[in-house]
Amino acid sequence: MDKPCSSFPCFSLSLFLSLFTTTVLAADPDLLQDVCVADLNSNLKVNGFPCKADITADDFFFKGLANPGATNTSMGSVVTGANVEKIPGLNTLGVSLARIDYAPDGLNPPHTHPRATEVIFVLEGELKVGFITTSNKLFTKNITKGEVFVFPRGLVHFQKNNGAEPAAVIAAFNSQLPGTQSIGTTLFGASPEVPDSVLTKAFQVGTKEVDKIKSRFAPKKI
Repeated sequence: MDKPCSSFPCFSLSLFLSLFTTTVLAADPDLLQDVCVADLNSNLKVNGFPCKADITADDFFFKGLANPGATNTSMGSVVTGANVEKIPGLNTLGVSLARIDYAPDGLNPPHTHPRATEVIFVLEGELKVGFITTSNKLFTKNITKGEVFVFPRGLVHFQKNNGAEPAAVIAAFNSQLPGTQSIGTTLFGASPEVPDSVLTKAFQVGTKEVDKIKSRFAPKKI
């Protein structure tokens, strides 16, 4: 029968594994100083942004979520981010926000956030929301004003306005820059293009159908 691990080396190993597990499960790295306001103009490449020396209260301020965004888009929705690119003071803090506005019948199409879990709080309206697990199971629910729903990190999810009036939510993320990959745009609007042979086989459709879809996601020429 194995003896219980009570020696100092065993304790140290257990402590190390515990700390390692905690570290790898965290979203963004913890800060090592009070603040590290992002220098968005720096050419230095790091995992995040380098700190700038001269900071002010405005580096921690943003008023862009106060008013609804314009929802006259192809999907009838618009996302206004409040991440480190808008609020430099968020650098190293591991949090950010966004406001999402939806026209009646508007859709925030299926997408993922590779670096963050998302929590939404409904400001106005009624939404059908859902996410899909890696075992292809859909979890969906109708939510309304004052209610909250969670989308686990990295899983495909969506929100759709089911009401006849505009809707809006505030979204919170456990990353300063969660990233967004819209499924349609990622596959059919990539540059360089994803080869037709990949898309026709993956979706079991012909080249004409793929080209038709690509034309809808192609970047608009100015």
